[in-house]
Amino acid sequence: GAQPRAGVFFDLDNTLIDTAGASRRGMLEVVKLLQSKYHYKEEAEIICDKVQVKLSKECFHPYSMCITDLRTAHWEEAIQETKGGAANRKLAEECYLLWKSTRLQHMTLAEDVRAMLTELRKEVRLLLLTNGDRQTQREKIEACACQSYFDAVVIGGEQREEKPAPSIFYYCCNLLGVQPGDCVMVGDTLETDIQGGLNAGLKATVWISKNGIVPLKSSPVPHYIVSSVLELPALLQSIDRKVSISA
Repeated sequence: GAQPRAGVFFDLDNTLIDTAGASRRGMLEVVKLLQSKYHYKEEAEIICDKVQVKLSKECFHPYSMCITDLRTAHWEEAIQETKGGAANRKLAEECYLLWKSTRLQHMTLAEDVRAMLTELRKEVRLLLLTNGDRQTQREKIEACACQSYFDAVVIGGEQREEKPAPSIFYYCCNLLGVQPGDCVMVGDTLETDIQGGLNAGLKATVWISKNGIVPLKSSPVPHYIVSSVLELPALLQSIDRKVSISA
């Protein structure tokens, strides 16, 4: 009989594109700027490390402030904490814009990932599901030109709730016209991608663990672990075989 429509949901950051690597490239450019133009020495790296910590702890509430102001403030605080003296908004803006523009330049969808998405889409519906601020995520999607590979794109910051809330997964299912039990979530973050897929009762969750890390006992347990998104097509075939055998 006709196969039920199946969907695959992909996370964006550090799943399809190397956001962390692009961000590091941005930081290196800022270090160079601070050292060559402003004659900072080791403070340049200390400032970038502080900003990295602030980014990792970032709680973004779209109502209170735009992301540009928030992230410029990270740089302003890091510079002031490291150098002392009066706040330097102008320098903070220069650092933020250099980091951001460099980061976006290095956000690319690799050729083999493009090929994989193109092939997969012949068989299943594909959806990009990313958490985060609307402006930031839209800029990344534009920079890596990935929108055309998907049947739909859903950004957490534009929805009522983000991953891991089941509601955003059901919203995605409705967009694609598929049932949760026919969908697979692929992502690198246990607390959002994997926990969310489990919460929503998806057919499978696939965790991308780049350095062979095994999830802690206390964390959400993915159905499958791969070291690269490129392992997905082979994995999906084996999942399908399992399902049809048990049926």
